[in-house]
Amino acid sequence: MVTSVDGDVLKVLADPLRMQIVRLLAREALCTTHLVEETGAKQTNLSNHLRALRDAGLVDTEPCGRFTYYSLRPEAIAALAAELAGLAATAREASAAGRRRSC
Repeated sequence: MVTSVDGDVLKVLADPLRMQIVRLLAREALCTTHLVEETGAKQTNLSNHLRALRDAGLVDTEPCGRFTYYSLRPEAIAALAAELAGLAATAREASAAGRRRSC
């Protein structure tokens, strides 16, 4: 699970196809067949990207017969968003206060 802004999680999300997958999974749980249709990517390529998303704690799997459905973990995305929002708030505060370390 994402508990802080981790460089590895950001790297996972930096890939355009992975972000497309995340956007699709935000709307509904999908199997690899659906993702192939939606993205045009090859099944083996999608499987590798889905593994990376799963390993990063962003996606859950649910077996359904011979298929596996993938769904986005909203709590993981919310935790990441909260951490990034906290960083933005800190940066705004530092800027407004004119904080800077002297050389």
